[in-house]
Amino acid sequence: MIISPERIAQIERRHADLAAQMGNPALAADKFVQLSKDYAELTPVVEAAARVKALRDEAESLRAIPADDEMHGLAQDELGEIEAQIPAAERALALRLLPTDKADAKPAMLEIRAGTGGDEAALFAGDLYRMYERYAATRGWRVELVSASPGEMGGFKEIIASVTGDSVFARLKFESGVHRVQRVPATETQGRIHTSAATVAVLPEAEEVDIQIDDKDLRIDIFRSSGPGGQSVNTTDSAVRIVHIPTGLMVQQQDEKSQHKNKAKAMKVLRSRLYDLERSKVDQARSADRKAMVGSGDRSERIRTYNFPQGRVTDHRINLTLHRLPEILEGAMDELVSALIAEDEAARLAELG
Repeated sequence: MIISPERIAQIERRHADLAAQMGNPALAADKFVQLSKDYAELTPVVEAAARVKALRDEAESLRAIPADDEMHGLAQDELGEIEAQIPAAERALALRLLPTDKADAKPAMLEIRAGTGGDEAALFAGDLYRMYERYAATRGWRVELVSASPGEMGGFKEIIASVTGDSVFARLKFESGVHRVQRVPATETQGRIHTSAATVAVLPEAEEVDIQIDDKDLRIDIFRSSGPGGQSVNTTDSAVRIVHIPTGLMVQQQDEKSQHKNKAKAMKVLRSRLYDLERSKVDQARSADRKAMVGSGDRSERIRTYNFPQGRVTDHRINLTLHRLPEILEGAMDELVSALIAEDEAARLAELG
């Protein structure tokens, strides 16, 4: 989209105004902190605007060189190069002007649950978790297991992990939804292809400042951890179940031997789910009349199919098929993730225009 010269001038004026306000010696400390934050957020926009303005000015100067001028031929060659750079610079500026998702820089809570398909679904949930673990490793992120419920034949009925690092939520947020696998299970004697599914939820990890939880809204139950078949995992009452009464959200944690650690982990998960709930309400209100091109974020939406016989991964939201299934399961997800981010940016730019 083309950003008008008036809009660029407006951005520059706002940046200069913030700088002038920050220079006021009588400014209160808290006001200075807020102005500094606004100034820092606007600076990349100003830099992108300056790039567009410089390219446009240079192009205008080159167009002004008359045809009978001995420099005209050289100027036309240079003009072609400048004009070729302008669309990319304008797009970079437009992207800077898009409303930012404040959760993009946050860590994420990754939740994977086996769906239809029994043992095969649990095995697939395990495959997905390892895929995200390996992807995280390529990005230098840290994955910390929060809780896990193993499947009887391997994999997981449910697994929750905290992922921390640079721009974690920004790159993982489009993974939420139903993931489907088509393959021949190891237990299948007839060689038939089975279809199974697992649900992935990626929630921005909330801090205490993001979501306030009143103690009177919580019901906390302490009980003894138990493993498969009712066998005692430990001999103390260390497992914790927390119910958020206003929403009915329930979190249970028993992986740690310490009651205190289990409660801390449970509160971490609960806080992220409540934060996600609040974000969902705002998003629905903001986009009630449209559906983003990369999907609604609905956990029940089928978003991707992993087809083993054909060695392909298909993302149904953007009609992208990659015949690189083994590499993707090993964590080579950047092409897929970047395509989803680009599609989302294109949809938001179209909306802005």
